[in-house]
Amino acid sequence: MLAVLISGVASLSIAAVLSFSTMSKMVERMVSLSVGVMLSTTFLHALPEAFEMTHDPVGLFATVLGGLLGFFLLEKFSVLRHSHHHEGDGHDHEAGHDKREAGSTGWMILVGDGFHNFTDGIMIAAAFMADVQLGVITALAIFAHEIPQEVGDFIVLLNAGFSRTRAYVYNLLCSLLAVVGGLVGYYTLEQVQSLIPYVLALASAGFIYIAVSDLIPQMQRRTSIRETIPQIILITVGVAIIFVITSSMHGHAH
Repeated sequence: MLAVLISGVASLSIAAVLSFSTMSKMVERMVSLSVGVMLSTTFLHALPEAFEMTHDPVGLFATVLGGLLGFFLLEKFSVLRHSHHHEGDGHDHEAGHDKREAGSTGWMILVGDGFHNFTDGIMIAAAFMADVQLGVITALAIFAHEIPQEVGDFIVLLNAGFSRTRAYVYNLLCSLLAVVGGLVGYYTLEQVQSLIPYVLALASAGFIYIAVSDLIPQMQRRTSIRETIPQIILITVGVAIIFVITSSMHGHAH
């Protein structure tokens, strides 16, 4: 529960500070860091853990495939939304474009965030039940991604006419759904331990989808060497963070 709260509420508060101070460069850096953290968490820890827990590789790969297609469909129908675009970010939209868009989607963003945070809670619970180390790493990966995602949502809500206080309070309520998801995941998966590897596979699909369909395309828009080098460095730092955490925990375990 502590990991769920930190990954949700703490990341939300940091996002609020960044949003209200319009530190867009910091948000861009967080996107690059998130890619390294999420992909290394997926391929170095979550999926290997899932495959160690069950002798059903076809079922796990099918779960990853189904997850990727499912997240695609959810995003298509605006249930799941990951957008970091806002006025003044250098995208070629006419003035006021985002405000018109946000006016009709502000509440949908909150609904989508609530659903997304609920599933994050389930995934963190499954990771902790599989292995405490994996739980910590999964919570860290979600924390890293939540900051740029919430910054984007904050700015869209502000453009839609929400006050700063209302935007923060509503986002906070949505983030607390992660706690509900964590409790549901813990008590449900405790009864059906055999489902844990498949939940980990689904979580991995979510991380892959977010990194590949949302975060990396944002980074690809910035093509100059001056912008590319920091991206590469921060992706490497993200991978290194996960590697160091894993190594230190293995050391304590032994």
